[in-house]
Amino acid sequence: MIFNRILQLFALLPLAFSALAIAQDDEPATDDPANDEAITVLDQTVPVAEEGPPEEDPAIEGIDDMQLLVAEFERFKELKANGVLDQAENVAKRMIELSIRIFGPTSNDTARALNNLAVVQHETGNYEAAQQNFSAAIEIIETNEDQLNEALINPLQGLGASQLESGRPDLAVRSFGRAVHISHVNEGPHNLDQIVILEALAETNLRLGSAEDAKYNQDMIYALNIRHYAGNSMAMLPSLMRRAAWQRRTGYILDERATYRRVIRIVESVNGKDHITLIEPLMKLGESYFFVDTSESSSYQAATAASGEMYFKRAVRIAAENPDADWAILAKAKIALGDYYNFRSNPNRARSNYRSAWHLMSAEEDRLEIRKRVLEVLTPLNEDTIPRFAGEANSADRQPDDNNLREGRIVVSYDVDARGRVTSLKFVEANPVEFDDMRRYIQREMRTRIFRPRFEDAEPVSSPNQMLSHTFYYRKDELDEMRAEKAAESPPEEEPDQT
Repeated sequence: MIFNRILQLFALLPLAFSALAIAQDDEPATDDPANDEAITVLDQTVPVAEEGPPEEDPAIEGIDDMQLLVAEFERFKELKANGVLDQAENVAKRMIELSIRIFGPTSNDTARALNNLAVVQHETGNYEAAQQNFSAAIEIIETNEDQLNEALINPLQGLGASQLESGRPDLAVRSFGRAVHISHVNEGPHNLDQIVILEALAETNLRLGSAEDAKYNQDMIYALNIRHYAGNSMAMLPSLMRRAAWQRRTGYILDERATYRRVIRIVESVNGKDHITLIEPLMKLGESYFFVDTSESSSYQAATAASGEMYFKRAVRIAAENPDADWAILAKAKIALGDYYNFRSNPNRARSNYRSAWHLMSAEEDRLEIRKRVLEVLTPLNEDTIPRFAGEANSADRQPDDNNLREGRIVVSYDVDARGRVTSLKFVEANPVEFDDMRRYIQREMRTRIFRPRFEDAEPVSSPNQMLSHTFYYRKDELDEMRAEKAAESPPEEEPDQT
């Protein structure tokens, strides 16, 4: 069965490769364990196995093919590194052909080749084909080895990432969960390699709407780092910063602040209270006061941003006084302080800090592009995610060939004044109109958004005629029911008197 499946996939390669652009750096033919790295794809990580090229064994028939495979792999890596993706696509196709010719369609080497192809397909958005090839690689490894072999971790990660991006987080959570279990079996329950998978699992749970499960995944990551790094280790900072970002996304703002405070304490204890690495966590801690904790476990808190000011000011002071801080760091800190004053409706102080950053970004020609990206466009300061499902619909309804889940759209127009506030909000389109909950949510969200205004000649200006288009999903049977109830409530029209 596997042999036939691989032959079918191989026959489809000319079509599959039309979607390729970049591939995994998996060497073609060695059974040595991989030195795993990871490349970020959207919000997920797809594993990359870096292995040495196959050794030339005179006993292997087709030694010319072996030499060609090694050469093609080196060329493939060079093309990929240089971004020559169309040529890398053709080389990848030849690599798979050679791998099947030399090692056979059901070898572990062919599984690795299929895994590489799937990585490419994932990165180019061909998620359906990626899932097929990840699954084929998994099936080969399970047959040749067993269902708990550590070689399954990479393709399971990739399968989960493709399932997630194709709109099936319900399937992705199983794939990532299995990858975590296999890592526990092979590397122990406290291994740090599983962190990449746990982060992907947290993202999946977040997309499923399971904030508590996402928090649990992040707590596991935190516990692993605490166990591995003793005391106030600087090595913990990347994980702590990611943890804080997740806590903001899931609404655990009080926990986020506690995490940033720990980062600050670690840096202070190791590098002192004026070190340049304090600037980023200080600004992030200040930004946390733009939000209110929405977790069920949160106790009463004062919904004020006033206490965030001291963190922004300290970040600006360090950026201005630390000799290791350049103009870009100072400009970023000034803009963050300006955002704070803008959020607090203090336009004069906001304008002063924005203007200072504008001049820093205008001092030399090579800085103007940064100024354009940062200050010459609208930037939301407190943008929340708008739900993707209306009414009773949820992500579990997204089943293949299910005609019940339909796509709707709401479009609004609005202006943003020079203070960064939304005005003249109007609904341009609402289809279907029956889902009032989605319309009300968008209306509330847009009226509470605060923007960093667009700047011209160092001064804030208004930005009229802005548009927001939001696509959402709803259940057709629910819409039909709503329309039937409305029709039943409407009295029939009286027929005109014919006398």
